[in-house]
Amino acid sequence: MEFGFGEKETLFKDEIREFVRENIPVKKYWIMLDEGETDEDWAFIMSISKKLAKKKWLTLSWPKEYGGLGVSHIQKMVFEEEVGYWGIPGTTMGISGTGWVGPSLMIFGSDEQKKTYLPPIAAGDEDGVWCTGYSEPDSGSDLASMQTYAERVGDEYIINGQKVWTSCAHHSRWMWLAARTDRNCQKKHDGISLFLVDMQSDGLKVNPLKNFVGHHLFNEVFFDEVKIPARNLVGTENRGWAQLMTALSFERGMAIGASGMMRRLIDELVEYVKGTGQIHDPLVRFRLADLVMEVEKLSLLGREAVWKVERGDIVIHEPSRDKAFVDELLDRLTQFGVEVLEGYSQMDPLRKDDRWTRLRGMIEQTYYFAIGMSIAGGTTDTQRNIVANFGLQLPRS
Repeated sequence: MEFGFGEKETLFKDEIREFVRENIPVKKYWIMLDEGETDEDWAFIMSISKKLAKKKWLTLSWPKEYGGLGVSHIQKMVFEEEVGYWGIPGTTMGISGTGWVGPSLMIFGSDEQKKTYLPPIAAGDEDGVWCTGYSEPDSGSDLASMQTYAERVGDEYIINGQKVWTSCAHHSRWMWLAARTDRNCQKKHDGISLFLVDMQSDGLKVNPLKNFVGHHLFNEVFFDEVKIPARNLVGTENRGWAQLMTALSFERGMAIGASGMMRRLIDELVEYVKGTGQIHDPLVRFRLADLVMEVEKLSLLGREAVWKVERGDIVIHEPSRDKAFVDELLDRLTQFGVEVLEGYSQMDPLRKDDRWTRLRGMIEQTYYFAIGMSIAGGTTDTQRNIVANFGLQLPRS
């Protein structure tokens, strides 16, 4: 029995690597998020998006009528692995454009919404950059408790409230927004709707949220009487929770890209410990081998989910299973990495060209990011509860 890819997938992998050699400088590497830290970074990211769009790689698995190539889920999986390993930026069109806004609009959006919002994403245009408005200061894992309110007034919705931890809001043209539209419903899940919000709307304000090492990844977004056309409602009013769960399943299905990224980190660490002589320490070799096996396990779990989708099965708990595993494994890998780097792990990861920064800041950057990763998209324990309920059929606690 062979577990390798076929000739078609192998040739595609070679084509991706040739693209990397031609377009991604050796010193540039992005860890999972595509925001960049400077205007120069963002310009580079968007230039790569354009090049990917010309090849229709931004939207590989999208139907051809929406600007994609309609490839199999297996071929899309090959692409995601290579994106993770090589740190190819610009593949997400903000935080959600290609990931869940586009796929969700294909399912729930109106014909007008599809014609308006899908082409700029597929083309890699600035107007196709999205952020996602879910979390609020008092609404995280219990997402259904959100209080941002959208009131229907004639042909408009008027939005008031606040969102927080909004990745890429400072670059985005649009927001994929979840808001409450019924404050009097018996079940809080029943009064939520999804909207498409112009980030240039009057009354909308974006404030940066820098983390403890000064990186600007997140933002808080305030809505003060923000008016949007009623046609920007996605699907049916007050029925957004089911749509939201579909969008979250797209977001949580990240094992393939994450496994590729972790393989790259391990490869870099192996070369580093060979150079420092730490490879002669049996404990270092054992921990590296253990991490390699765990990453391979993550990859196989991700491939299983893709295989199920490819054959037409409905995946429910698998994305949450994989997300929980990513959270745990990323923490273990980066903890090991900072131990190996020792004092150098305290360097600012953005100073990639500094002679004291090791591995171009990859480990430090991922170490700082891993903390937020365990919360983003639903906490690790939330994912485990979903696995327990829907995968193991255990009763709710």
